[in-house]
Amino acid sequence: MNRHPNQFKSQARDALADEQLQVALARAKSGFIEKRRKAIQLVDDFELLKHRAREAKQKALDNLDHYLQLFEANVKKHGGQVYRAGTPEELNEYVSGVCKQHNARLVTKGKSMISEETGLNDYLIRQGIRVAETDLGEYIIQLAQEKPSHIIAPAVHKTRQQVADLFRDHHALGERDLEEIRSLVDEARQMLRKDFMTADVGITGANLLVADTGSIGLVTNEGNGDLTATLPRVHIVTASIEKVVADMQDAAAILNVLGRSATGQPMSTYTSFYQGPGRADDRDGPAEFHVVILDNGRTGIMNSKYRDMMRCIKCGACLNHCPVYGATGGHAYGWVYPGPMGSVLTPLMQGLDQAKPLPNASSFCGRCAEVCPMGIPLPELLRQLRNDQGSARINSFPERRLLALHGWLLTRPRLYQAGMQVGLTLLNLIQRSRWITTRLRQRYHRRIPPPASRQTFMKQWKQHRHGER
Repeated sequence: MNRHPNQFKSQARDALADEQLQVALARAKSGFIEKRRKAIQLVDDFELLKHRAREAKQKALDNLDHYLQLFEANVKKHGGQVYRAGTPEELNEYVSGVCKQHNARLVTKGKSMISEETGLNDYLIRQGIRVAETDLGEYIIQLAQEKPSHIIAPAVHKTRQQVADLFRDHHALGERDLEEIRSLVDEARQMLRKDFMTADVGITGANLLVADTGSIGLVTNEGNGDLTATLPRVHIVTASIEKVVADMQDAAAILNVLGRSATGQPMSTYTSFYQGPGRADDRDGPAEFHVVILDNGRTGIMNSKYRDMMRCIKCGACLNHCPVYGATGGHAYGWVYPGPMGSVLTPLMQGLDQAKPLPNASSFCGRCAEVCPMGIPLPELLRQLRNDQGSARINSFPERRLLALHGWLLTRPRLYQAGMQVGLTLLNLIQRSRWITTRLRQRYHRRIPPPASRQTFMKQWKQHRHGER
């Protein structure tokens, strides 16, 4: 199904009506929130950890060009290659070029939001290259031909029974018991083993780009990232410019809050650092190591009033605590990044005109800002986006004419009040018509408000004042 950010309202209605989706979201939400709470309770001062992580990220962002250049120099020093991609198309073309250079027929992929952002899978498939997702959640949605609905749990919208049905449809393994989660995981592992062993190229994302060592940090809970990075003869890393940090100490500061905020773990099960291709005395490792760093509008965001958004480490905590995301899931948002962080990032990266409803897809309860480990003021950024939308409307020709007409009416009180009385009369006629209200409900899927007063506020006020006398 093709989804678009501008269709958030209709997509949200569909999500609310999907009973299986609601069951899956309810289970996932409670699990994420409780695990995070317990993980934070085990830390003496989580606020201090958050402060250190924020300082580490802010230092890198304030000196972004320096640290990116230092990272590139150190990658090359250790035998790797770095390519700066300004657009999604440039990233896709570079990765495809490396694959073709090695006559790659099969590519294994670890989870990478940047590859989702650029549509890399579809691009490679059009080039005749088979792409095998190896993260369990990504593998599930690849079989379902869907997009991720969560940045750390791509298949959170699927129930266990839906996954079992998918496996029975796609795996020719005969009758077997798939009632337990363990059996689903074992079957996925069995199906992916051959791909791991025969892949020509492995593509992973990166949680961190460490400038002073030229290494990339990758966290997973399944070990698929390590297999994807070390078994094929070519390892390609796709990342974005804001992933860079100064050194390993700053990387550790971010890792201290990432796992706890994302999955409620002190540290992800597999936390790995890769530095260039395999050496002569290494037992494994790729012959080539490429890092592709994407901008895709991030430099512009860095130089704008929305630069705080670049501190985001994609932990997903804001999604897990958001009542809107919890009710609709990620697909309703229509692009790669859902939830509060997506409601800010999508308009900034796609354009406000391409994501009109998203700045308003918030209850402004403030939970997202409260749980964000990087201190990003998400409600404030959403309000600013709303202000930008309002300014754009006011500056448009129709809006200017309407405002001018409104101003003209305000200088003529009698005419203004007469117009309001006519409007109230028409509104009452409409609201008292069962035929009209029925069709309005069918058209807009919302309840019709109760009938309006028969008199304007000014008339009621005058009567009230007269009654007091």
